[in-house]
Amino acid sequence: MNTNSNSYTIIYASVMVVIVAFLLAFVSSSLKDLQNKNVEMDTKKQILAALNVRNVADPEAEYNKYVKADMLMQEDGTLKENDGKFATSYEKEVKENGRLHVFVCEVDGQTKYVFPVYGVGLWGAIWGYVALDDDKDTVYGVYFSHASETPGLGAEIAGEHFQSEFPGLKAMADGQVALDVVKNGKVADAGHQVDGISGGTITSVAVGSMLKGCLGNYTKFLTNKEAEED
Repeated sequence: MNTNSNSYTIIYASVMVVIVAFLLAFVSSSLKDLQNKNVEMDTKKQILAALNVRNVADPEAEYNKYVKADMLMQEDGTLKENDGKFATSYEKEVKENGRLHVFVCEVDGQTKYVFPVYGVGLWGAIWGYVALDDDKDTVYGVYFSHASETPGLGAEIAGEHFQSEFPGLKAMADGQVALDVVKNGKVADAGHQVDGISGGTITSVAVGSMLKGCLGNYTKFLTNKEAEED
């Protein structure tokens, strides 16, 4: 074959494309389990962060130490053991499967409940976890993160300084979720509201909407003091 011909060039390029595509598919498939495991570990670290357990060397061991059960809320507000795999996308769990996860945890002998939350900030997805005391009302800790909020402004929702404002607040008022983030300097209810980030108002308000919307899904559990796990 004439290596200088157009047909040779086309055939050679086509073969190389097929080979590279095959190699990429093979590598992706080979690394898939490892990638999934890393995502699972990162999710567990985020849940632990809501329990004020941060910077852990062994997320799996710490998760097993503090998280006693991955539960699902039933229609009557009671909890049932999750019979599926560990999830890493709780928005998908709700929208596609109608599954509302509640992580039942124990810290220093005290029961804590951790709830996944998710929403949309100024530039993209925001998400996190909220831990409540066993009264299902008092905030024990929170964790928030984001995909693409503005550094130094909205991105500060991922900082411990902002997150440290939540412990001790109350989640509920008159049977409704009242935990909220308001524009900086506009707190009217110090028992339920947190000052938003200066210069990051849109992201801050989005966190408030995320809290009310997602925790609102659990109202039956949060307001039913008699609800027990199956």
